[in-house]
Amino acid sequence: MTAELSDRDRDEALRGLLLKLGARDRIGEEEKEILRRSISDVRELPAGQVIVRAGTTLSESTLLFEGFVCRYKDMADGQRQILEIHISGDFLDLHGFLLKRIDHNVAAMTSARFALIPHDALRRISENYPHLTRILWFSTLLDAAIHREKILSIGRRSAVTRIAHLLCELRVRLKLVGLADEGRYALPLKQADLAGATGLTSVHVNRMLRRLRNEEILTFRGGEVVIHDWERLQKLAEFNPAYLHLERRPR
Repeated sequence: MTAELSDRDRDEALRGLLLKLGARDRIGEEEKEILRRSISDVRELPAGQVIVRAGTTLSESTLLFEGFVCRYKDMADGQRQILEIHISGDFLDLHGFLLKRIDHNVAAMTSARFALIPHDALRRISENYPHLTRILWFSTLLDAAIHREKILSIGRRSAVTRIAHLLCELRVRLKLVGLADEGRYALPLKQADLAGATGLTSVHVNRMLRRLRNEEILTFRGGEVVIHDWERLQKLAEFNPAYLHLERRPR
């Protein structure tokens, strides 16, 4: 299956990851080639499909390079809590390399394309390439930082601040991988998805988005976020991107 992948396939699969990590540290050409050759397969799934199922024994890790994906848990009453929204360049289950199973589901929110990297390849990297190992470790630590910020949002921030903060964060993360500009970005999600990610009801999300629109701060319509006033949006969100560790330094 590996032989069927072209260099173009591999480069496309790695583009987001290299932009994301390359913004924080230098990644050498040998390290890039190691990552290219570690990819065993590229797959695509439609929206709504589970990519990684909770409790399943894992032998490979999944790298998203197109679409939007979420980690989530469902309650007995059918309510869903989205734990994180993933974009191009994000590993969906890199922590599964050591855990061998995860305690939550990972599903496509839109159609999604992703690459598979066998755990055997990750083990060889960890044994032979310490800098590349640290960079991948950084990726899991970044996920943890995003989780902590989400806990703060759901536990202490007001409804409108939660929504504003999430949309600020997504703008910064998407811009880093070339999927957002200064004033707008595609976000082909439903208000119910935003509700699941912020611990709110869809009705409440709708009210908060209407408030942001009426105050000429931001508009979310037709799968696109248009930011009218970035400074006001950041202030309302109490958004400080320090937790995203955007500085470039040796790791």
